[in-house]
Amino acid sequence: MTLRLLSSVAALALSAGVAQADYSLTILHTNDFHARFEPISKYDSGCSAEDNTAGECFGGSARLVTAIADARARSNNSILVDGGDQFQGTLFYTYYKGKLAAEMMNKMGYDAMTVGNHEFDDGPEVLRGFTEALDFPILMSNADISGEPLLADVIQKSVVIEQGGEKIGLIGLTPQNTDELASPGPNVIFTDPSDAVQGEVDKLTEQGVNKIIVLSHSGFGVDQEVAANTTGVDVIVGGHTNTLLGDMDGAVGKYPTMVGDTAIVQAYAYGKFLGELNVTFDDDGVITAAEGAPLIMDGNVAEDSATKDRVAEAAVPLDEIRNKVVAETTEAIDGDRTVCRVQECAMGNLISDAMLARVADQGIQIAIQNSGGVRASIDAGEVTMGEVLTVLPFQNTLSTFQVTGAVMLEALENAVSQHEEASGRFVQVGGMTYAFDLSQPVGSRISDVMVGGEPIDPAATYGVVSNNFVRNGGDGFSMFRDAENAYDFGPDVADVLAEYMAANAPVSPVVEGRITQK
Repeated sequence: MTLRLLSSVAALALSAGVAQADYSLTILHTNDFHARFEPISKYDSGCSAEDNTAGECFGGSARLVTAIADARARSNNSILVDGGDQFQGTLFYTYYKGKLAAEMMNKMGYDAMTVGNHEFDDGPEVLRGFTEALDFPILMSNADISGEPLLADVIQKSVVIEQGGEKIGLIGLTPQNTDELASPGPNVIFTDPSDAVQGEVDKLTEQGVNKIIVLSHSGFGVDQEVAANTTGVDVIVGGHTNTLLGDMDGAVGKYPTMVGDTAIVQAYAYGKFLGELNVTFDDDGVITAAEGAPLIMDGNVAEDSATKDRVAEAAVPLDEIRNKVVAETTEAIDGDRTVCRVQECAMGNLISDAMLARVADQGIQIAIQNSGGVRASIDAGEVTMGEVLTVLPFQNTLSTFQVTGAVMLEALENAVSQHEEASGRFVQVGGMTYAFDLSQPVGSRISDVMVGGEPIDPAATYGVVSNNFVRNGGDGFSMFRDAENAYDFGPDVADVLAEYMAANAPVSPVVEGRITQK
């Protein structure tokens, strides 16, 4: 296709209108898919075949295949990229690890992706197997992997691809605190995102590349900082914060969000949307027009039959486990990240109560659950094991330990230290209540801590139950690493929750003032 014809196609696609476009490109993108190969409900968890037939479900690989093909046909000059976190989230990942994700991404024809923090959940070995199965590059600029032999030769900082007769530079970004969020091991050293991006931009510019896209799994806030702190970045395709941009309900900003000359996009999560950004560059590689929208993958998007059949085939080994009904609820139990990461939520209370009940005879007084480990809501009615595993997919084990009240206060300060970012370190609790005040500086936000109805004693020792991820320092809880009498090898927290719900069925969600914001 000639540049003139490309320009004509782009001009029709962009309502803003450009007198003469030098180079137009459609950037199709996904992020935070989290193994949602099957359609999801409005709660981002499993959706029944009956509801899917009735048009009440969203997403799934089969819809994405159709939507991607349609978008490519509209553009004739497009790329498809991913903002990270294909791993973790359903039994598909537990069973297949990265194999099914690689198969589906290859089928859809991705051009590149960045490494998300969850790509490290099972360490460098599983990530390497995933990279070797991909037909396209996986990128990460802000990490020194030279000391990790499993990854040093399979992950690139950036790559140049050719599309429509032009060279496009792609750069990857991963959360700088991935060592706290996942299990990268001691040999991967994460670095500042802005410095890493600028270093790669400079290298690409020296090669004559003037169209540069960052694939970032660092969050919407960091993406805006990177855009402001660097030069030469045209587009940032984001992930990590599950941010919805656009004009629809629930969106937190414009699509794209412009910071200087840089267009930032993100498309929520779980395959519920396919991002479609149309950009036009001038001869110098500067964006002259950028617009589009995340396209909802609802019942109006037909499912590709071959893909649907393949996912059904892959689901066969999982069905016996996940279809087992384990409990019943009187109404929906809210586990939405936008709630649980900033305030008390019903799912957090339920999980905390389940953990505490399991070890009540061991002298444990406090339960804490990091909200980053709470991944979905559960709708009203019958509850299957598959739904429970969607809420708690990480195979974390129950962990018990002892710490002083002073250490617990330090842990609570950590929990609210990144509240403004809706960080997963915010904790849901059982056996305890606390208050926090965001007008106070980090480290001085916690007050009114009560344990068993009594004010917490900094000098006293308390028994705590959590999960092994938190106990071993995940989400910034390094103060727990030296806890006394630590035992990290209890049952899977998902099993603990399922058994508690079964014993207390029908379950009714509660929010009862355990956490108060002043």
